[in-house]
Amino acid sequence: MSKNALCIGINDYPGTQNDLSGCVNDAHDWSSALTARGFSTRMLLDADASKSGMVAAIGDIIGNASRNDSVVITYSGHGTWVPDESGEEPDGRDEGLCPWDIEQGEVLLDDELHVLLGKRAPGVRIVIIADSCHSGSVTRGDNSDLDPGMPRARFLPPQVWMSSDKLPSRMPTKILGGIARSGGDLLIAGCLDTQYSWDTRFNGRPNGAFTYYALKALANLPPGSSYASWYRKITPTWLPTNQLPQNPQIFGSTSARGWKVFE
Repeated sequence: MSKNALCIGINDYPGTQNDLSGCVNDAHDWSSALTARGFSTRMLLDADASKSGMVAAIGDIIGNASRNDSVVITYSGHGTWVPDESGEEPDGRDEGLCPWDIEQGEVLLDDELHVLLGKRAPGVRIVIIADSCHSGSVTRGDNSDLDPGMPRARFLPPQVWMSSDKLPSRMPTKILGGIARSGGDLLIAGCLDTQYSWDTRFNGRPNGAFTYYALKALANLPPGSSYASWYRKITPTWLPTNQLPQNPQIFGSTSARGWKVFE
């Protein structure tokens, strides 16, 4: 059994005036945590995380995996959506991840991700960790680690990067989690479908709020714990808070939620 991970972090979004600050640190942090647990890790950062770069890297990690192998893909960056042209989405749009070259109209849609993940060999386990997108409000949790003046949403409205002639006449009011339907066994996401994940700073160092607290919970997780147990340590203990109104989510079968974390 082999264990391989791809950690993607994008701070730089040329031409959008919507750069982030914590995503590259997120990728490094996930890579370190996964390496410590026996994974061979590869990072895609900023310009290397173009759409073609992301497609190639995801294709490689999935294509090289065999039965009983474990694959983890982490993504920190902006999320967005495009109008649904197939008529299959009830909210009228397809969700997607924003590559470095999003300003050129390059977006990695949930449908495309589904095709990439669907090429895996039988028996390959895939876990996706997404620290991006979406908005709402709640009042729980602990803000003590959060630096003043933060955070910033990890959502890139389509009008920032999409030409006006391609925008729908009526903008939808919800963002639904298409990534949850993309074909991995387990998805751990930073927020509800209707929320944002927040880009912020802790003790002077930029990070995604979800990544920071997920890794904080992981550091204190007993050996052999399940993904479901890890998730319960993240929320509501650390998120959401008044300043970070995001509810982390877990999607997957009962058996997948019972897998041991990063094994």
